[in-house]
Amino acid sequence: MLNTADILETINMIRQENLDIRTITMGISLFDCVSEDENRLCEKIYDKITKKAEYLVRTGENIEKEYGVPIVNKRVSVTPVSLIGGAHGKDAYIRIARTLDRAADTLGINFIGGFSALVDKGFTDSATQLIAAIPEALSSTGKVCSSVNVATTKAGINMDAIRLMGRTIKETAYLTRDNDSLGCAKLVVFANVPQDNPFMAGAFHGVGEPECVINVGVSGPGVVSSAIQRAGDCDLSALADVIKKTAFKITRVGQLVASEAARRLDVPFGIVDLSLAPTPAIGDSVARILENMGLERCGAHGTTAALAMLNDAVKKGGVMASSHVGGLSGAFIPVSEDEGMIDAVANGALTIEKLEAMTAVCSVGLDMIAIPGDTPEAVISGIIADEISIGVANTKTTAVRVIPAYGKKEGDTVSFGGLLGYAPVIRLNPYSPERFISRGGRIPAPIHSLKN
Repeated sequence: MLNTADILETINMIRQENLDIRTITMGISLFDCVSEDENRLCEKIYDKITKKAEYLVRTGENIEKEYGVPIVNKRVSVTPVSLIGGAHGKDAYIRIARTLDRAADTLGINFIGGFSALVDKGFTDSATQLIAAIPEALSSTGKVCSSVNVATTKAGINMDAIRLMGRTIKETAYLTRDNDSLGCAKLVVFANVPQDNPFMAGAFHGVGEPECVINVGVSGPGVVSSAIQRAGDCDLSALADVIKKTAFKITRVGQLVASEAARRLDVPFGIVDLSLAPTPAIGDSVARILENMGLERCGAHGTTAALAMLNDAVKKGGVMASSHVGGLSGAFIPVSEDEGMIDAVANGALTIEKLEAMTAVCSVGLDMIAIPGDTPEAVISGIIADEISIGVANTKTTAVRVIPAYGKKEGDTVSFGGLLGYAPVIRLNPYSPERFISRGGRIPAPIHSLKN
């Protein structure tokens, strides 16, 4: 049973070290909204979301006041829309996206996720129509987030989907060119996508989930960074123990908030995602954690090893604090959302190749990286293929959220505002993978996929 005494020592973390609950996300099933009539479909989607999540924001605000724990975002995720859109065409899917956006505005939430498709083994007609709708859907809405799962360890990699997503990202960048191609910040391509992820842009309500559920994402890079500083020059075993104990305390806060929110909203508690999610604010950076561990600059040789230790220690501490840990759970390394990562890229210490290596040992993948606006579709597809391969080969979630900033070149800066931050445009390898990407087909699943 939870006891509020468990979190008393976190008061300083909240006041001084940027500890917060990054998001309370309500997952909502839309399977019962299916209709052959487009108008009826949109009406049922809007009505169900606004009814189920009617008190989400108010509940989050009340918990904030009563417990003194900041809850930065209140969000909704829904069943992947390609699974409930049926035989409707591209224009209908765009209308569904606008319906989701209207529901989000009504509720006062920050984002709504689930404009999504699962195409790791091939395309259904509905998935094809949804993907075709993504650029216009994201350019004509403000709060809708989209994701496409193109690979799993069990099925292999759908290279046709990866090629299509390279084109989709480019088109989305063009349609949102007047806002530094912001639409691409709301679009992520996955391998082994988790179906209970509370974080955007990849959140959706999975097919095995209950009718409605509460998932919570905690944060706290500043807390971990401060704990490492206080630990001084101890050896790495002792340092790992410090990180574990700190992650335990952070996760207990998330467990308390998640359980309380679920009780008040009368829906099941799903999971706590204990990811270290940075922000552009000073003192809230995963990169600075790595530097406090002893690196001169994030990106230096040794960065991958330090990140691997951090990620493992966070998970070990978190699973002791909650019986239901899920989502992504680890350390995020989104460039534009992390003050230290931004600085490291701007100074040339951190390259996209090093970021790719780091993704082999941490959560998510190549995240919120600004690339030149004239980057060819094939190169974007190649970036996706490399990152997705890491996930498939290592039986882990990986993802790509890159922003080909229209009209920007290497060294320029793009700004997205708020938690999405800003980023220097990173250098890419100039050589083309076009012939490889154009082969299409599927990369077969690795041999260890045959565990059954």
